[in-house]
Amino acid sequence: MNVLIIEDEKPAARRLNRMLAAINIEVKQMLHSVEESLNWLQNNKHPDLIFLDIQLSDGLSFEIFEEIEVKSAIIFTTAYDEYALKAFKLNSIDYLLKPLDDDELKVAVDKFKENQPKQTDVQVNINDIRKLLINPVDRKFKKRLSIKVGQHIKIIPIDDVECFYSENKSTYIHTKENRSFLLDNSLETWQEQLNPEHFFRVNRTFIIHINSIKDIIAYSNSRLKLILNSYNDSEIIVSRERVKDFKNWID
Repeated sequence: MNVLIIEDEKPAARRLNRMLAAINIEVKQMLHSVEESLNWLQNNKHPDLIFLDIQLSDGLSFEIFEEIEVKSAIIFTTAYDEYALKAFKLNSIDYLLKPLDDDELKVAVDKFKENQPKQTDVQVNINDIRKLLINPVDRKFKKRLSIKVGQHIKIIPIDDVECFYSENKSTYIHTKENRSFLLDNSLETWQEQLNPEHFFRVNRTFIIHINSIKDIIAYSNSRLKLILNSYNDSEIIVSRERVKDFKNWID
């Protein structure tokens, strides 16, 4: 199997390369920009499979499809909210959310091997996907939560939520009042319903509200540690793969 990685963050590309090597898959090439990828794909036989980041250093990776006919299966590796990725499924394109998980990676690769298609042009509705990624203002996001507390129903405005978090296979919110409440659905389900201008998933465990951030501290391995206004039950670390998107989000 010929595999290509297109990822602008070189540490993330090297990590994915190591993860693939651990399941006996050799990566043919690692590229880091739209321009570099276009040059390579125009002058080389297209691989069987491409792991493709969405946001590259010089633009969105979808621009590659606008310039050339890509004859490879695609697995997107991205930190974008899942709601924005539904369009990929309509085009039979798979994706993995960052930070990448070893088991999820293996499942995606095994799925590709089992259903490996003949090389055909990848059909991507670029304009529709770009609208989902860049202009989500027309979506209706959660404005309030209704939570059962004993025999009562408590209504919590979404802007009173400091963070959503997972703990012991359950999902909770923590509020400005320094209280935590158990939720019914998974963190992934809630993530789809939150306005990405206000909420950001910093790692696999936490989604935080921008107004809840009290301090941002440089942390080991190019990561960031967040201090929230009231939540302090455990450390909140922005994973290395999400630091760049996090910095763009808070600007």
